[in-house]
Parts: sequence; structure tokens; C-alpha cells
Amino acid sequence: MAHRVALIPGDGIGPEVVEAARRAVEATGVAVDWDRQEMGAGAFARTGSSLPEATLSSIAANGVALKGPTETPVTSGLRNVNVELRRNLDLFANVRPCRHLRGVPSVYGEVDLVVIRENTEDSYTGFEFEMGTPAVAELGRFIQGITGMRIREDAGVSIKAITERGSERIVRFAFGYAKTFGRGKVTAGHKANIMKLSDGLFLEVARRVAQEYPEVAFEDRIIDALCMQLVQSPSAFDVLVLPNMYGDMVSELGAGLIGGTGVAPGGHFGGADGRELAVFEATHGTASALAGTDVANPVGLLLSGAMMLRFLDEDEPADRLQRAVTATLAAGEVTADIASNGSKVVGTRAFTESVISRLGMSASIA
Repeated sequence: MAHRVALIPGDGIGPEVVEAARRAVEATGVAVDWDRQEMGAGAFARTGSSLPEATLSSIAANGVALKGPTETPVTSGLRNVNVELRRNLDLFANVRPCRHLRGVPSVYGEVDLVVIRENTEDSYTGFEFEMGTPAVAELGRFIQGITGMRIREDAGVSIKAITERGSERIVRFAFGYAKTFGRGKVTAGHKANIMKLSDGLFLEVARRVAQEYPEVAFEDRIIDALCMQLVQSPSAFDVLVLPNMYGDMVSELGAGLIGGTGVAPGGHFGGADGRELAVFEATHGTASALAGTDVANPVGLLLSGAMMLRFLDEDEPADRLQRAVTATLAAGEVTADIASNGSKVVGTRAFTESVISRLGMSASIA
């Protein structure tokens, strides 16, 4: 029986890299019934909504989606279409593996860590107040009355909210991930030394949950020190779990350690334990200037496709796809963004063909 998967091409280079991933997934031999949906700037131009209800319904009904990068039109009424997607579907866990692959230029020889980011709260909840508005004045009076401290009238205000529930489920997800994939250590990143009642709550919960997993080592790091230590010695880390904003930043740092966002996969997970619903996408943006030029790097989305196959319990095909991508890069076939001396520069389609040929099967060219 075929797996039914929402397929969202997105904007810019999205359709090209999504098509590469679609073909590669089919070339593994796994039967997939693709349910094409729209999201982003193109969807807004065609339907008047950058996040159509049909797209949300498709992901919720199918339980899984493969998605390209998307843009948020200024006139759409949304702060960010990706944040809105996560909020609507409660995709609370963002998983970004950062593993250096031979053939990709990097100053590091060995990097193999996973960033797990809380995806729904912290500073990204949307509680923002514009400078000079009555709301800021009223909020300022309330805060001054409670704390004695004054907010200046020329301040814009964003509220950071970290909950016990949100902290517990992301930390529990991180330890569950470590156990499932045979990883030995979880590191919690925070700024609890300064933000004692928000990051402090996150750290308190992390320490409490860690006691339930004695087989997995646990440590914590203040976020600025963690970033320094990641640059100094990334091999010292295994699974990182962080609140939303820090996770956003550290996942980009992790991509930088392995050669850039073009080769970094990712997935967003939701449901009661993070195993009921998932959206897979690469970590890069739309790169609209490159759209239609056949130069986009499909590696991030190809590896996201492998993550999707594992979510669908298709472990052996997922392993074959990951090995095919790795072997293609190791053979020196790369797109222009990660080329170095001795590389054979190829386009999006040619790279995908090489991956498919290494899978030992063929897929029709759409």
C-alpha cells in the first residue's frame, strides 16, 4: 500500500529541489501517493492565502509532508508562513541533523550532531507591541507597577514565554530521539544565569526529565559558551536541545560546521509524542534569484527525504538513499555552491540523476 504524502513545492528553488527529492524517494522503490498542495508566495498569488486550509488539511490527514522553502508576502497578513504552519499543526519539535559528508568543503573533519529545537514558544509566540502604541504604554504602566522598573516610551516590546509543558515535551522528545538513534548524550542550551524564570524553568525541567533516562548522559551549557565550544570542538557534542530562538541560531551554526544550509536536512514533528505528524524540509531559503537555473543544491532536501522515509518506517530505503547521496558527494560530484578544487560541478538534475543511478533504479523525468 502506498504512503500518502503531502508534497509542497514552495517558492524560488523549491520546486526544483522538491522534484529532485520526489524522484529520489520514488527511486528507492517505496510506493508514495503524492498529494500536491500549495504554500507561500506563489500560493498567495493564486489563491489569496499563503497557507491555504486545503494544505493544512492535507498535512493533518496524511500525517506527513515533504516541503520546499517558502516566502511570506508582506500583504499576506502573516508574520511568517512557516511559523504559522508550525503553530496551526503544533509541530513542536524541529530536528536538524548536522553531519559532515565527505566531498563537502568544511574546516572540520568530523561533525555528527543533532540540534533539537522547541518550535512553538519562546520569543516566536508573536506577542509583540509596536513602539508608541497605547498597548506599549499600558504594558509599561503594568510592569512599572509590579516591578518598579520602567520601559521607555520609544521601546518596541516582544514577550518571551517558556512553559513547563513545552519544555518537558521537547526535552522528552530529545531523550527519546537519543535512545532511538543510539546517541549517548543530550546537552541542554540555555541562558538560565540571566533569564532565571524562563530559561531557568527550561533548565529545571530538563534536569528533571534527564533523571528518567539514566542510560543517556546529560549536561547543560549556557548558550554563549555552547556556541563557542561548538566552534572549538563540535565532536564534543551529540544531541542538543534548546528553546526556540537559541535552537534557530544554533541549527544555523551547525549547518555552517558541515558546509552550509544547502546540505542540511530537517524535520518538524508534532502529535502527542512527536511521532504522529511530520513535515520535512531542507534548512535553506528560497534563493529566488537561482530559480529555474538548474544550479540549486538538492542535498538538503534529498536527505530530508531520507528522514521522511524513516518516519514512515522505511528504514532500509532511507539508508540506501542516504548512502547514495553520500557516495555522490564523495565521488566529487557537487553543485556550484559547495565546489572546491577537483570537484566536478553539476546541476540540480545531473546531481539527482547520479544519486538515482547509485540507488540501482531509475525514475521517470517529470
